[in-house]
Amino acid sequence: MSTRIAFLKGHGTENDFVIVPDPENAIDLPPSAVAALCDRRAGIGGDGLLHVVRSAAHPEAKEMAAEAEWFMDYRNGDGSIAEMCGNGVRVFARYLQRAEHVGEGDLAVATRGGVKRVHLAKDGDVTVGMGKARLPEGEVTVSVGERSWPARNVNMGNPHAVAFVEDLAHAGDLLAPPPFSPASAYPDGVNVEFVVDRGPRHVALRVHERGAGETRSCGTGACAVAVATARRDGADPAVTGTPATYTVDVPGGTLVITELPDGEIEMTGPAVIVAEGEIDADWLASLAG
Repeated sequence: MSTRIAFLKGHGTENDFVIVPDPENAIDLPPSAVAALCDRRAGIGGDGLLHVVRSAAHPEAKEMAAEAEWFMDYRNGDGSIAEMCGNGVRVFARYLQRAEHVGEGDLAVATRGGVKRVHLAKDGDVTVGMGKARLPEGEVTVSVGERSWPARNVNMGNPHAVAFVEDLAHAGDLLAPPPFSPASAYPDGVNVEFVVDRGPRHVALRVHERGAGETRSCGTGACAVAVATARRDGADPAVTGTPATYTVDVPGGTLVITELPDGEIEMTGPAVIVAEGEIDADWLASLAG
């Protein structure tokens, strides 16, 4: 058995990830090991971890293997499992391209949020079909300190609460999850986006991702924000028959989100691999004990 395990490091609009290629799903990655790998002082550092597995080799993805060869077994930075990560899918696709598993053009990636369609463009940008947003009924409120705002409940395969604020500084330090009510709206926690307007169909956000804290970017969050902003602006492509495109600034860059008349949402942005190396297998094994 090798005493070293390969890893790479990548980011999408500075939402960064540890990438662990493991086609046959042979590496044990318990939550403690994932959290240690994502630790910025004692590990490699990342908002999350992309475990790269062939769909046929993973029990959660076997049923998707005929449609998508590769499964993004995504973990949050604290080791918990997440359904989807939009920036992560772009970086995942970039890794597959770098490893020569795929080339430019279209591919399918299996996730816990379903199979996602991806396009690797010649100019370097990656577009991901993020599926359709669901807008659960019911009023939601999020709070920071003494301030509270109504929030739009948007589900992108994972839950989001989108609050429009006057100043992004009102979100505070975002070190702890912003309180929300009612608790029944998000029994498993929620990603909270604070949003300000920058111009026509142009907004900026800060986000607290459940299990990760404030991050430099959140792909599903940018999609949720675009949909919530469109509805606030009175735009619904399903009604008008016209796509709605929003530019969404995140702390780490810019994403372009388009909601199509059929409800499908496309996200376009950069994805970069910045390093690769080896993990000490003995150290990793000690974390699983």
